[in-house]
Amino acid sequence: MNVKIMLPFLKWWPLVTRRTLRVDMMAGLTGAVIVLPQGVAFAIIAGLPPQYGLYAAIVPTIIAALFGSSRHLISGPTTAISIVIFTAISPLADPATAAYIQLVLTLTFLAGMFQLSLGLARLGALVNFVSHSVVVGFTAGAAILIATSQLSNLLGVPGSKRHAFIHVWADLFNSLSHANPYAVAVGFATLAAAIVLRIYLPRWPGLLFAMIFGSLISLVLHGVENGLRLVGSLPAALPPLSSPDLTISALRKLAPAALAVAMLGLTEAVSIARSVATRTHQRIDSNQEFIGQGLANIIGSFFSSYASSGSFTRTGLNYEAGARTPMAAVTAAVALALMVLLIAPLTAYLPIASMAGVLLLVAYNLIDFHHIRMIVKTSRSEAAVLGVTFFATLLVELQFAIYMGVILSLILYLNRTSHPHFITLAPDPDSDRRSFVNVINKPVNECPQLKIIRVDGSLFFGAADHFAQALRNIATYSPEQAHILLVGSGINFIDVAGAETLVNEAHRLHVTGRQLYLCSLKGEVMEVLVRGGYAKRFGEAYIFRSKSEAIISIVNRLDPERCRECRARIFRECSAMPAPEDAAG
Repeated sequence: MNVKIMLPFLKWWPLVTRRTLRVDMMAGLTGAVIVLPQGVAFAIIAGLPPQYGLYAAIVPTIIAALFGSSRHLISGPTTAISIVIFTAISPLADPATAAYIQLVLTLTFLAGMFQLSLGLARLGALVNFVSHSVVVGFTAGAAILIATSQLSNLLGVPGSKRHAFIHVWADLFNSLSHANPYAVAVGFATLAAAIVLRIYLPRWPGLLFAMIFGSLISLVLHGVENGLRLVGSLPAALPPLSSPDLTISALRKLAPAALAVAMLGLTEAVSIARSVATRTHQRIDSNQEFIGQGLANIIGSFFSSYASSGSFTRTGLNYEAGARTPMAAVTAAVALALMVLLIAPLTAYLPIASMAGVLLLVAYNLIDFHHIRMIVKTSRSEAAVLGVTFFATLLVELQFAIYMGVILSLILYLNRTSHPHFITLAPDPDSDRRSFVNVINKPVNECPQLKIIRVDGSLFFGAADHFAQALRNIATYSPEQAHILLVGSGINFIDVAGAETLVNEAHRLHVTGRQLYLCSLKGEVMEVLVRGGYAKRFGEAYIFRSKSEAIISIVNRLDPERCRECRARIFRECSAMPAPEDAAG
């Protein structure tokens, strides 16, 4: 095996120069400052101690950068995966406990194994089955759940012990009378500061400065003396070694959630990498990204890191900061490790209400209003996928919400592919070349004896019944057109079931006095018909390479008496027939 395939960083390492390294280091430092408050926030969402969000942005970030294919993708903790982890693990153990942490690390290891296996099996295309509508709907639902989970911290009341979305809101309403005004003031002051900084100073680390502002407000109001809870001091230490529970019972229990985390993480990482690659004109290898994400999670689970994926915010910032190679991601991780050693103790002064205010803004930014409007306007089926995924995210376990969205997307896809379109064609008299046009788009005369149909769609087992029924409808509603020409330029694929149906319908039409013809078949389709003996059974004399060749042959087989009386005369070949008045004379 090629060494550069096993060690993909050897491909871009020659691009690293003194100039690119300087730019990458600046981009990395910027990313480290951004992830400092984000990591703490994401860990809280996942039900973990705050430092675990920072751990997840160190080791996994380096591994994903070295073994992925994108030069700009930054991996680490994300909101969507954090909320999936919380909803999947919180029913099994109390958040932030040792048992909870070990279950999360085990889930991370198992998700990484799924991702690595898919990458090694070269199944990178699987991520395409998680449609954009599923991701948008899931992310919007996750945003609502994040906001809901943080409202108790914003109000300064105990969080709900129940997990159902409706029950959490019921408990919140019952707790309103016990809200701590100091927590509310600090939380909304932090939120307001974050919004102002985002609008007027978008390049600044607004979340970090907003939390500092919230901490100052807390000191001014003597928040601790008035019941305001603090995050507490983070340990000033590098990610410690950890050991996931690799017993069969634990892996079996966590497998469904791990698969959902794996697919969601791969979808995020590949979609973000491709989005940036459209600007840089870089080719993204989905299989290599699967391998990089899988290794990041597997190795990270032994360094106290929970499941990571591509980060929208940090990747975009990395690109805008001018990063040239994955060394920017490596620099960001190293810089964050140094910050953890130097700055982590300062979190002792950070109010939980301030963190809640920041997370409300994070949740709001997760909702992609632009694409939601576009999806709703453009396609009812995609809007249905979005809606089902969104409400499933709120009402059922998150991993099953992802599955429901994917399954619904596949059902709609199979429904479309199992119903190939039948387009009726006829020559355009206004065209010098007599080009064929759709008679619905431009009403033109058809031949009274020949029906010309273009089939748009593959003929496989799922479409066989629809194909047969469509041919029978044509024969029923156009009884005078005894000859039917199928133009196969739109048939991309045919399987055994489709070929059998094609031959059987041709035989059925022949028994009833009609004749079916084929033309303009693609090479792959014709190869299947010949190799399986279907071309011979259909009748090779009735299969033509082009429409013009088919028309020349079929016109000679039409009923000459009807041709003499015909006034349509839509084919060039019709000019050789006697005119109707000549026939009458």
